[in-house]
Amino acid sequence: MSTSTPLAKRILWGLVIGVVAAVITLGIGRLHPATLSVMQKISGAVFDPLGQIFLRMLFFVVIPLVFTSLASGVAQLGRLERLGPLAGRTFALFFANMAIAATIGLVMMNTVQPGHHLDEGARAQLMQEYGSSAQQTIDKEAAQPSMSFGRLVEMFMPRNLVGAVAGPSRDALGDVLPLIMFAILVGAAATQLGEKERKRVQAALDTITGLMTRIVGFALQLAPFAVPAMIYSVIVKVGLDVLLALSVFVVGCAVALAVHLFGTMSLWLRYLAGRSPRTYFRQIRPLLITAFSTSSSNACLPASLAVANDELKLSPSTAGFVLPLGATMNMSGTALFEGCVVLFVAQAFGVELALGQQAVLMLLSVLSAVAVAGIPGGSLPMIAGLLATFGVPPEGIGIIIGVDRILDMMRTTVNVGADIVTATVVDRQLRRIPVT
Repeated sequence: MSTSTPLAKRILWGLVIGVVAAVITLGIGRLHPATLSVMQKISGAVFDPLGQIFLRMLFFVVIPLVFTSLASGVAQLGRLERLGPLAGRTFALFFANMAIAATIGLVMMNTVQPGHHLDEGARAQLMQEYGSSAQQTIDKEAAQPSMSFGRLVEMFMPRNLVGAVAGPSRDALGDVLPLIMFAILVGAAATQLGEKERKRVQAALDTITGLMTRIVGFALQLAPFAVPAMIYSVIVKVGLDVLLALSVFVVGCAVALAVHLFGTMSLWLRYLAGRSPRTYFRQIRPLLITAFSTSSSNACLPASLAVANDELKLSPSTAGFVLPLGATMNMSGTALFEGCVVLFVAQAFGVELALGQQAVLMLLSVLSAVAVAGIPGGSLPMIAGLLATFGVPPEGIGIIIGVDRILDMMRTTVNVGADIVTATVVDRQLRRIPVT
């Protein structure tokens, strides 16, 4: 396929080619089992290493990207007390938006349970595929005490930060929980510096974030080749059950995203902004189409500002503050998706996350969504870190890589739609505040 074809289309075509080739191989294998055995060996010797190159390029950037992007996101806020009611309402709505979205995603995954569509034989094949590391992480989680305040302190604030992040507690990645806490503390400390020093710290963090994002871009250039290799290998080894589970996962995510955008946001519009949801979504329809086609919150920012000023008649000062900040921080679709992926892969590997763990997952989905770069594929390194944190082999992310581009378009639409709704709600509330 020509390299001039957009990357998203090449990845999707790669997914289709890998699935079709795997189904044909399984069909031939029914008639001639030796052929299937040979292709399984070829997959292990050739296709799996190709997929690992792609995955490990993502794993390389997890630690620096989580730290710098989250610390920068906090540092850029400056001194919140100087921003007044505008900042307070905006950040409260950002957090509520992402927390509600992540909760909807977790409820959907617990209800549909797409990972449980794998039978025991298929799950055993997955465990064999990822070796002893998968069983070790599952055994480690099983041996952990039940969730408690003391355990939460130990999870987020271990005695040795470097040992927790880089130590042997995870085979593929360190534990990112202490890293997230440390990044928030560094960002908060930066807001207390003088303006010149704060901007210097933020510039350094943004530079490293930009470098790590470029590496993610390099990995995505391999995706059109790695995706068909990985999906082919998984299907010929595990069988068609993984394809059924993946299809249910995609449908479940799509429904959860639609519920949040057209359900939660409609309630916000009706009761917090005093607007008709039907009329409102008609007004912002071009913006949603732009978000769906670009898969980039940052690329939609000019269109968001134009719609806010021309169609919605929002205050320029409110739109100018909320929308740029929202394109960086208000990632409700991403928070929803990250929680869904972690639960799906956990279910596929037979790792059961208790209610307390899922509550922590909801919080981490919100925090890591803030740290995601507003570009296509920016959430993949964060998801890998979350998988490792909850004792799930991060290589399991390879199962969903092929469909990520489809869901990326959907969750970007939710991100951008939630941004413009949040700006509308903040604008309505500020207009009610009497001038003193």
